[in-house]
Amino acid sequence: MSQSLTARNIRLRIETEDPLYYGQKKLKMQGRDLLHLPKAVFKLMELEVLDLSPEREACLDYKLSTVPADIGKLLNLRALLLDTNELVQVPVEITLLINLERLALSNNHLSHLPNGFKRLKKLTSLHLANNKFTTFPAEVCDITSLVFLDFSDNLIKKLPMSVSQLKSLETLLLFINKLTQLPDSIVQMTELRCLWLGNNHIRALPTGFGYLTKLDWKERYTSSTLDGNPLERPPLDICRMGPESIERYQGVGPNIDAQKQLGDEFSGDRRRSRATSDAYKGLQGYEFGDESTLTNKSQTDVNKTSTSFNEEYASKALLEEASDRKYK
Repeated sequence: MSQSLTARNIRLRIETEDPLYYGQKKLKMQGRDLLHLPKAVFKLMELEVLDLSPEREACLDYKLSTVPADIGKLLNLRALLLDTNELVQVPVEITLLINLERLALSNNHLSHLPNGFKRLKKLTSLHLANNKFTTFPAEVCDITSLVFLDFSDNLIKKLPMSVSQLKSLETLLLFINKLTQLPDSIVQMTELRCLWLGNNHIRALPTGFGYLTKLDWKERYTSSTLDGNPLERPPLDICRMGPESIERYQGVGPNIDAQKQLGDEFSGDRRRSRATSDAYKGLQGYEFGDESTLTNKSQTDVNKTSTSFNEEYASKALLEEASDRKYK
């Protein structure tokens, strides 16, 4: 069952049954050369899912440069998808959407979030990959409901100590940034299952990093990666063996014999480490915001037209399937 309305060069359709948002009222923009959003959109007070991301497979070439302040009227929104537009900022009115659970803003030109962003207390999934952030927004750390957070391919140099407030976070994607170190507090984020830190400038891991036992490079090498960092403490080869080996390395400190034993153990497991490295090379082609490039081979029913990275597959992905990156 659906309702439709038409406004010049665009057709809007509200879906009441959708495979990704079953039972929710959804509106997906469909049209060409869109210059602005019809005001009628902001009268749909029962709307729960608003998708304003261009569909590349459908050759739709509209891109938004601004989001109208009227977005704040849609108080029942639970998901707002704005991937792959030309946004340099989002209006402060977005912080009025206190029922938002999912916000996708990857592939834009954002460098900051609006004041009051921490009001989004129900947010569980936040996508900000491939933007222009140079600092990690402190207000994000106050949204303790977050389970999935993607800041990949930005210019972030440092994580705040307060990142450890994200106690429910299971997936944290920070690869391709400018990080030189990790805060000691990251070891308190014990719910982390997927952590991508590749292609940064990290030389050492905080003491206690091995306590993040739900991460496992050894058995589920696609769930976490540190490849592409100049790691020295521990060396990357030790990191590839997983949290237990990291913890043991940090425990023995400068004990050369113990470190040699760890190195010998690694040499017997080199094949898996090579798989980790090869998988990360595949990750280099990950197209931000496109879940289809990070899909397990057995999950052929994934909706390939979705423009937002689906966190459900983050830790299950086979990275070698990643295609050449196409940001825009």
